[in-house]
Amino acid sequence: MKLKTKKILSKRVKITSKKKILIRTGGQDHFNSRESSKVTKNKKRDKEISPVNVKAVKKLLPYL
Repeated sequence: MKLKTKKILSKRVKITSKKKILIRTGGQDHFNSRESSKVTKNKKRDKEISPVNVKAVKKLLPYL
């Protein structure tokens, strides 16, 4: 039986290569005025998923 792709994860994740998976940083919607500029700048960047979680993501996205 063919596995279905988890759509919620496929919308949140960007695959750049087989080993590198990027995800958007959380907490960007509001309450950013009280954050320091360093924190706000880092929130705007995409972060790489840790190697521990790559295996779980690949399991949920069968097209990897």
